[in-house]
Amino acid sequence: MDYLPLFLQLRSQTVVVVGGGRVAVRKVDLLRRSGARVTVVAPELREELHKLTLSGDVQHIAAPFHEEHLDEGPVLAIAATDNHEVNVAVSAAARARRIPVNVVDDPVLSTFIFPAIVDRSPIIVAVGSGGESPVLARRVREQIESLLPEKLGALARFMGARRKAVQKALGVLARRPFWERIVSGIVGTRVLAGDEAGAEKAFDSELRTSHLTTSPDTGRTGLGEVYLIGAGPGDPDLLTLRALQLLQQADVVLYDRLVPDAVLERSRRDAERIFVGKEAGDHTVQDRIHELLVQYASKGLRVARLKGGDPFVFGRGGEEIEVLTRHGIPYVNVPGITAAIGASSYAGIPLTHRRLAQSVTFVAGHVLTDESIDWRALAGPRQTVVFYMGVSHLDRIVAKLREAGANASHPTAIVERATLPEQRTVRGTLETIAAIAREAKVTAPALLIVGDVTAFNASDALPDGAARTGGSMSHGAFV
Repeated sequence: MDYLPLFLQLRSQTVVVVGGGRVAVRKVDLLRRSGARVTVVAPELREELHKLTLSGDVQHIAAPFHEEHLDEGPVLAIAATDNHEVNVAVSAAARARRIPVNVVDDPVLSTFIFPAIVDRSPIIVAVGSGGESPVLARRVREQIESLLPEKLGALARFMGARRKAVQKALGVLARRPFWERIVSGIVGTRVLAGDEAGAEKAFDSELRTSHLTTSPDTGRTGLGEVYLIGAGPGDPDLLTLRALQLLQQADVVLYDRLVPDAVLERSRRDAERIFVGKEAGDHTVQDRIHELLVQYASKGLRVARLKGGDPFVFGRGGEEIEVLTRHGIPYVNVPGITAAIGASSYAGIPLTHRRLAQSVTFVAGHVLTDESIDWRALAGPRQTVVFYMGVSHLDRIVAKLREAGANASHPTAIVERATLPEQRTVRGTLETIAAIAREAKVTAPALLIVGDVTAFNASDALPDGAARTGGSMSHGAFV
């Protein structure tokens, strides 16, 4: 280990920064966020630093660096200039006074280096490469940052404010498992979701019941919780950060047939995975799902209900939270990119466009006999209609729209296996789309999109004679 990682308390301590340029601006901003009193030594300053001196937030010595500028005993010195001779002088003067010094991008002249930082104060993560590869350190920081909830610091403060109460209520041996339950259970989830009132209520309950016998099956106390997670349209890279975080802490994952293996693999390795996919016409599976959610959560487990797309867009998420509410089981809703958004985006079809469509409607394609569906409204112009689960009813959907007044030449498209490598987009009109789909052997999962936007071509808006790329950024093949 070439460097010993340390966290310095700089609040109200003086730090001298030599240099007034772009790099100095970044260092001054970081030091001010840590509470340091910053003195900048430079003949001239960038506008950002000049404003800070006018407001009194930064002291300025308008002169070239001289070693006497370090005689007032700063706790750190930083050389942030592009002049090698000045940087050498700052390093030598600081070392002579035993002041830790950092010369930006020069580890040889430095006695300490700045790490790449993930700031979830009071939780701080620092990543260093010993000065060998700052770019690699920043890449590692980005990967770590993507895993840490934005409100992690709020959870740390919530716990810190209650340490004394826990010390008073619990013996030494009981405290660690108690805090582990807080971090990974209902309380932690509530704080991270921004619900501190709910977290406070759950914390009080957890503290009151912490002495009770734990579940013989799981070793946990009290109720667990359920995460209703939208898995998105298929591409695992379209999972939200919140979905990834909760999948990594779930004990049980209930998933349906629209969740690809690549998405399921993002869950915790030792989590129990249970397939609960429904087949067409099977109306008993949903009741079984409700039973499993209640059963596992009642054992104190964290249950992820992983659904393709978004739980609240034809995903029956509303029915599931009704069941959870009746049983008093806490739950967290995590939206996902719904299939219509994923399919249209990857196919290069804007669902709305100022010239072509002023509204968009999502319709369940298998409920054709539902009298609440206003087919005349769906057949109107200057709008987009997306039919979910409608491929097997394509002929009837087309007939309904034609009966309601839609023109036979109205543009349409079918996006099959949206966002996956094998995605295909089939285009036609209301008159031709069914035959084209049969010839192309389109199968579910696929979405039917009806509207002028399906004939959209971005290059059509280019002036005559302008260069056209002739290609598309969307995924999959076009039939």
